[in-house]
Amino acid sequence: MTELASTASTTLSWKERARRIDPRYLIAFLITLVLVLAQLRYHIVGGYERLAVALLACTATEALLSWFDRGKVVNLQSAYISGLSLTLLEKPQGAALWPIALGGWLAISSKYVLRYRENHLWNPTNFAIVTLLLVAPEHISVLSHQWGNDLATNLVIWVFGLVIASRVRVLHITLTYVASFLFFSVLRAVVTGHPWAAEVAPITGPMYQLYIFFMITDPKTTVQTKRGQILVAFLVAAAEAVFRLLQFVHAPYYALFVVGPTANLIEIYQARRRARGTAAA
Repeated sequence: MTELASTASTTLSWKERARRIDPRYLIAFLITLVLVLAQLRYHIVGGYERLAVALLACTATEALLSWFDRGKVVNLQSAYISGLSLTLLEKPQGAALWPIALGGWLAISSKYVLRYRENHLWNPTNFAIVTLLLVAPEHISVLSHQWGNDLATNLVIWVFGLVIASRVRVLHITLTYVASFLFFSVLRAVVTGHPWAAEVAPITGPMYQLYIFFMITDPKTTVQTKRGQILVAFLVAAAEAVFRLLQFVHAPYYALFVVGPTANLIEIYQARRRARGTAAA
């Protein structure tokens, strides 16, 4: 009887430990897994020197700026995730490494420079990618079809992505975005005359799935209320539909770049107004 009680206690202990795992570890695990699978199956990393440069640029920038800003080096998990994401998504022309290094610096420094009332407004990876696409389009692009579209890779991302999104309590953001994307894909098909399958195809690609699971759900750069998160996810999908109709190749990144910070600023402004009203009362 004592042994059974001890076993139950141990099982409970492991469950409690699992609940207490920092979600960033789970995200880092999945993106690392995807990177390994992408390299083994498609060889898309383009050389491990790109991974090394991205990780070094992100972690070094995070360490230096956090020490300068806060007087200590913060946990580098977020920088590690940004480095992996940039390695997976960026495609520099030729063997150039400077876009990778610049992307890492832009991603992390944006958290310390482009902020309002101690909140950074842009998703770091999204900010770096869009900035590079705007200022150096001849030197950088974003991986998409190079991933292929096989069932095994999609299954890995969807299974782990759904589990992690549920664990971090942002699954409603991903599901809202997916439903909105499907809705707008029908409208785009009607407007353009393209087959619906062609309009819905992007969401079946691994690159896009990383976007819907981890970029639009970033807890640090999303609004705080669940209702607001659902509304913002819908608006990002709506903006993306407009960018696609305007034939912007990297529509989802531009949509998040515009809608995300705007929503954050509105929320911060409304919170200030409420605080002033409460103080005045």
